[in-house]
Amino acid sequence: MGTESDDGDGDEDGANDAETPVEGDGDHDDRVYYVISDLHIGGDEQLEEIEFLDELLAFLERLEETDENAELVINGDAFGLWEFTRVDGAEKFDVLEETYPELFEQFRSTGENIPITLLPGNHDHELAAYDEFVERFAEYNVTLVQEKSITRPVGDQAIHFEHGHQQDSNNRIEDWGNPHATPLGYYYNTLVTSRAGQLSNRGRYNWLKDVQAVTPTERMPIWLFSKYFYREMNPLIRYSLVPFLLLFNISALLAVLSGLHLAGIWTLPVEQTTTFLGRFGTAGTAAWFLLLLNVGIAGMLVLIGIPLYFVRRDIRKTINRFGVFETELTVDPTASYEETAREIFASEPETTIFCFGHTHRPMLKAVNGGVLVNTGTWLKRLHRRDGIIGILPPVFYPSYQLAAVRIAAEPSSPDAVASDSAATAADGDADETASPRVTVGFEQITKPSPASEELTRTERFFTVGREPEPDLPEHHVVNPSEQHAESTAESVSAPADD
Repeated sequence: MGTESDDGDGDEDGANDAETPVEGDGDHDDRVYYVISDLHIGGDEQLEEIEFLDELLAFLERLEETDENAELVINGDAFGLWEFTRVDGAEKFDVLEETYPELFEQFRSTGENIPITLLPGNHDHELAAYDEFVERFAEYNVTLVQEKSITRPVGDQAIHFEHGHQQDSNNRIEDWGNPHATPLGYYYNTLVTSRAGQLSNRGRYNWLKDVQAVTPTERMPIWLFSKYFYREMNPLIRYSLVPFLLLFNISALLAVLSGLHLAGIWTLPVEQTTTFLGRFGTAGTAAWFLLLLNVGIAGMLVLIGIPLYFVRRDIRKTINRFGVFETELTVDPTASYEETAREIFASEPETTIFCFGHTHRPMLKAVNGGVLVNTGTWLKRLHRRDGIIGILPPVFYPSYQLAAVRIAAEPSSPDAVASDSAATAADGDADETASPRVTVGFEQITKPSPASEELTRTERFFTVGREPEPDLPEHHVVNPSEQHAESTAESVSAPADD
């Protein structure tokens, strides 16, 4: 098994947890690292299902056969231990072992060929709390490191690995390794996510278990309303509401114009509309009555909505003044991680790569001559598609972005060597050899979108031509000669609501 470098300072923010890269194992210099995270395997009832199991097994089988000097790093939240509410502590390993025997046997086979290193995340923080987990995973050739972060050398540089939840105030584990640590996110997942897994099969479609894929968490109410409208609502009610909701914007405008007409201010639009619809006979008359009904309802909503808007705004100002909802359930997708990466790159010049997960958003961004990379998630991703017209609930279009981040030192090209030599010569420190460059990139694992099975006809109709096509970031080359020179190069995948 591979060796690891543990952090020893116990800083709460995890910013200084990485230590000097491991030494004494020369083959680390040319080692290739494959990194995955946020598999969220396991949980109560419906959360047991792994929709990407075949793809994960195929990926592990490929590493079992590879001739590369490789290491697999599973960078946190491999398992959904928070979502197990009926067993405690190390007993959760027994459930995992019994539920996914094929996966654990594949861990054993792959681990015979390459080292597999597992770091705890927030959902599986209990891995850091019970030493028995270390022994049990070792039986399957998986090295569990019960630390916040580890460092690995790559060429002349180093990689800082951490799951990322220590940069999230709502999921940070203040007392690392304490099995009773319960940040805010713990309550959300034990009370909401696990309960969703228990109730999901009661719906018209088994959709509630996808609660784990809803990011940021603040979108939960609108996602629930959307699924209720398109999945659970009585079809007769839904189809009777669709015309009204589609025509609401037009009806609201006509309601305003009708008010102007009744007041004698401007009658032309109402008269033109009446004349136009009258040309279509019975169909025009039906359309007129439908519009009239919509106008009446929209008019009432407009009249009620105006004072409610000002009341709502005043309430929000009061709440903000008292700071009642100052803490949100999610974090900025990049800001806190970028700040921590800058601190690490500045204090540890050999470290040029900050690799994390947690936010479920694959990303690759240049920071101070180094690179910030997020491994994304193997869970389903939900892309919000708002209605083009009317006030229909948004559609959350599902897709997969399965990927592994590959980090490796590559021989410099002749042009790069010449450029580096010229740069060092200009500084008066010319060297006969150039430092190897390190490439960071995503290897995509194809899995078709489940939209055809999971979306209703209505949802598919309203998203025709607007299906998401999420792309993974392009690969990035980390050049040591540019270390700590601010770079504007950036490649970020489309967010979940694009």
